[in-house]
Amino acid sequence: MKKVVGVCFLALLLAAQAAPAFAGVLPFDISEYAARRARLMAQIPDGVAVIWGSAAGPQNNEFTYFCGVKVPRAILIIDGVRKESLLFYTTSENFLKGEGLSVELAREPKAATGVERYYPVEQFSAVLSRLAAQTRVIYTPFKAEAAFTDAVSLNEWDGRLIRELQFVKLLKDRFPQVDVRDCSETIWEIRRIKTPAEIEVLRKAGRIGVQAMIEVMKAGRPGQYEYELSSLFEYVCKRQGCRNLAFDVIISSAENHPYLHYAQHNRKLTDGDFLVFDAGAEFQDYDVDITISFPINGKFTPRQREIYEASNEVSKACLSLYKPGISGYEIGEKVKEMLKKKGYDLTKDVFSQLRFFKEGGLTHHVGLATHDAGGRDLNYGAPLKPGQVFASDVFAVFAAENLGIRVENTVLVTETGCENLTPGIPREISEIEALMKTKGAGQAGKK
Repeated sequence: MKKVVGVCFLALLLAAQAAPAFAGVLPFDISEYAARRARLMAQIPDGVAVIWGSAAGPQNNEFTYFCGVKVPRAILIIDGVRKESLLFYTTSENFLKGEGLSVELAREPKAATGVERYYPVEQFSAVLSRLAAQTRVIYTPFKAEAAFTDAVSLNEWDGRLIRELQFVKLLKDRFPQVDVRDCSETIWEIRRIKTPAEIEVLRKAGRIGVQAMIEVMKAGRPGQYEYELSSLFEYVCKRQGCRNLAFDVIISSAENHPYLHYAQHNRKLTDGDFLVFDAGAEFQDYDVDITISFPINGKFTPRQREIYEASNEVSKACLSLYKPGISGYEIGEKVKEMLKKKGYDLTKDVFSQLRFFKEGGLTHHVGLATHDAGGRDLNYGAPLKPGQVFASDVFAVFAAENLGIRVENTVLVTETGCENLTPGIPREISEIEALMKTKGAGQAGKK
């Protein structure tokens, strides 16, 4: 036994000696972040981009994407003229706990981050002033990725500028000789094409989310409250390494089906209820978006079967068609032809009320945010590109019948087709009914 332990210890010691000095300090290798910054530099050859980190709390996605540093109140400058980057943050020991600053980031910022130049944040104004005297253009995001930040600016009783626009105003006031330009869309376009490293993390998030969804279906029983299923999903994800969920779990049932983002979790589920369960895992900052629909008693009624089959058939057909060069509208037309050949009547309400049918199931980009890279849906008329990751989603609401349906997966466009990043969920009616006959993780809580 001692010999085995000694061999294992030696192997670990050798592995540690062979590993890079700062392996694991950031979510990805520093070369990954350098490549991302280089992509932005290529888009701004005439200027520098200034990207602010979050003022407090979780780091924002733009900052996370380009350097991975989680320290709040940090600032990144990406210089497209001199092809280098400058990073500003405080390395006070007071930050070591609770502020995203590891010992390595505090003691050797340049080595830990791979960013060429590091400065204490107190020197930002002086450095920016020097760059403004040497540079014709300063780029910075004019828009926040989270749409709700507009609420303050648009409120007639408030009207304050969002943080991004306040910085723009100050730049123009202090450096009138410099052209200040918006780089929001440029950054979002870069983020919309995922790198191999990002895709691997998304695959892991997908596997975790799928496992959690299966446990929810196995555990679902009449007499439960929605919060029990929500808690189960969160538990399974966090047991598998997720620090957070992609978004608040959405559960709509009975009279709540018309509210597509219903997250009160306050209904006691009764025999005959049909659930739409929309949730996602977040693993190492990356999200997936999944929706399952199933009867809480484990047995589809004829009407539930009819609406589910329609949505699932459209979803499967869309997944078979995603590839580079085809648009959402083209996919939608091809899906219609495929279903007609199978004998489906597309004039029936189970098809005519489906959302995102004609758009080929394309909805929003997915990545560092569930509604990623600006939050908007894909351009349904534009050809798909390799590296795009999006939610493939079809849904309908039948409010008068207390019914709703949604089938949603997270999908990657590959060089030759697509990859479902959330595979393995029982989607056929026979599979769902068979699964729900088994005992799941939540069976112990059955009332």
